[in-house]
Amino acid sequence: MKTTFIVPPERAGLELDEFLCLMFPGVPKGALRNEVRSGRVLLDGSDVHSAQRLRDGDVVMCAFDEDELPKLPTTHIDALTVLYEDAAVLVVDKPAKLAVESERWAPDLPTLAGGLIALAAKRGVDWRPRLVHRLDKDTTGAIAAAKTLEAERVLRTAFEHGGVQKRYLALVEGEHPLDEGESELIDRPIAPDERKSGRMIVHPSGKPSQTRISIVERFAGYTLMAAEPLTGRTHQIRVHLSDAGFPLVIDHVYGRRNELKLSELKPGYRGKRGVVERPLMDRLTLHAAVLTLPPVPDVASGDRAAVIAGSPGARVESPLPSDLGRVLKQLRKVRPFKARRK
Repeated sequence: MKTTFIVPPERAGLELDEFLCLMFPGVPKGALRNEVRSGRVLLDGSDVHSAQRLRDGDVVMCAFDEDELPKLPTTHIDALTVLYEDAAVLVVDKPAKLAVESERWAPDLPTLAGGLIALAAKRGVDWRPRLVHRLDKDTTGAIAAAKTLEAERVLRTAFEHGGVQKRYLALVEGEHPLDEGESELIDRPIAPDERKSGRMIVHPSGKPSQTRISIVERFAGYTLMAAEPLTGRTHQIRVHLSDAGFPLVIDHVYGRRNELKLSELKPGYRGKRGVVERPLMDRLTLHAAVLTLPPVPDVASGDRAAVIAGSPGARVESPLPSDLGRVLKQLRKVRPFKARRK
C-alpha cells in the first residue's frame, strides 16, 4: 500500500521523521525511522534519511501499510489531567504506576506518551506532544510536553542548563535535623552502580549533582521534605536523600520498603480479624509538586524574541495525590512530631 503526502507550507522545515509522526500519530517514531532506513519512504522519488528537512511542495511517498506497524500503547484519556496549556506547551498530571514511555519488558502496557498522543488525536489537532523530561514510573506530578519543534528545543535546552525549576515533595524516613525555614544543598556526584544495573550511587567519579532540600512538615520518625534538583541525574533525589541517611519511606531500590501499612505507623494497631491489611501506599513517596517553565519564543509570528501568549514563564502546581495525602493524614494522627527539649 502506498500513501503520498505533499508537504504544505506550514510544515516546511520539519525533519522527515517529525513530519511522519504527524502523519501517523499512533506509530512510534522508532518504527517510522526503520521504514525510512529500509527504503520504504521516498522523498521526491529518491531515498532519504530521517533527519532530512522538508521543503514546501516536497512529495513524501510511503510504501508501507500503517496497520502492520507497531502502535503506541495508550492510556485512558480521562486519566490525564491537564494542569497548564498554551500555544507551545502542555503540562499534565502524571498518575502513579504509569511509565512515561514503553518499557522493554512490558511494551504493551499503557504509557504517558501514548496517552498524550491519544489526547491530541481526540482533540483533532495537528501537533504531536513531545515529552521534554521524565519522571519515574512510580512518581506522580507535573510533567511537560512541547507542542512544536521550537518549543522542544527551547525546553530541552532549559532542562539541560538549569532553566527549569522543579520542586518535589519527598516523604523520608527519619527526623531530619535541618532547621525550619532553612535549606541545605546536597552537592555529591552521582554515577551508575557497576555492581547493579539500573542503580545509581554517590561516587567521586560521578557527574556533578546538586539538590537543595528544606523541611515542609515533621512527624515522629518521618519528615516531609521539599527537594529541588539543580541538575538532572537519574534517580538524583532518591540517591541524594538515601546517601544522606534519609531514604524515601517507600523505595525498593534505595530504601527498605515496597509498601507502607498503617500497622507500621500506629502503636498497638489491631486489624480486623480475617481481613488482610491493605497498604496505605505502595509506590515511591515522591511527588513532582511544582514545575516552573521559561518563556518560549513565538516562531509562528516570525519574531523569535517574542514570547508565546500566556507563557511568560509559567509556574505549574500539581495537587497532592490521594495516596500520599492518605499517608500524611495518618502520620498527623498517629505520629505527631514532638520537639525535643534542648
